[in-house]
Amino acid sequence: MQMRIDAEKIRTWRDDRCWSQEHLAAAAGVSLRTVQRLENGESVSRDTVMSLAAAFDVDAGALALDPGLQAKQALAKQARKKKREASLAFWIHLFTYIGVVGLLYAINVNSGREDLWMVWPAIGWGVGVFAHGATVLLTSRFSGDDEECRAADA
Repeated sequence: MQMRIDAEKIRTWRDDRCWSQEHLAAAAGVSLRTVQRLENGESVSRDTVMSLAAAFDVDAGALALDPGLQAKQALAKQARKKKREASLAFWIHLFTYIGVVGLLYAINVNSGREDLWMVWPAIGWGVGVFAHGATVLLTSRFSGDDEECRAADA
């Protein structure tokens, strides 16, 4: 029966003990290739898991992947990606606003008209840019940060 092991945990425990892959293989009584496959995320047999658990002096269950933790980490990663995308969208919106308002100003000044008609679209669009920025800021501050921290701490 094949088991999925938390490769990152194995690598971290091995590094914490300053063990090479060869040393871990010798301590667990498995081949170097098995340790390499394990650290690459491939599944290994139950006997190998038991041997590794004995080498690390832990329960075999401590080596297995935790589906709940994986799900929390995936959700946290997805939330961070959404926040980055929302922030990027705001910056694109802001720079587009600045460019277009600058262009409207140049057109307004060079048209020979006395009134600054371009102020009205600048104000209207500026309200939208401000609202967009406030939304991005508030959602990044108040949504999901605690859950991300809990997922990272778990």
